[in-house]
Amino acid sequence: MLTTLVLAALVQQPTAPPPPAPPSPPPIDVGAVAPDFSIPGATRYGTLKNPVRLSDYKGKTVVLAFFFKARTRG
Repeated sequence: MLTTLVLAALVQQPTAPPPPAPPSPPPIDVGAVAPDFSIPGATRYGTLKNPVRLSDYKGKTVVLAFFFKARTRG
């Protein structure tokens, strides 16, 4: 009986709401200069030791491709 009362009391306690998500940055306009960023680099053999930075390719044409199911079972 005591266990039931304790469980009922725990279930009725309100939970704290999750913290609000940080605001997302504004979208980049077409033709605007992209901000510098770094991402983990990868090849078909695995990830690179050092991150790849956009500034490493200044003055060159850069194409970003996202393969959202790469290296997954799905």
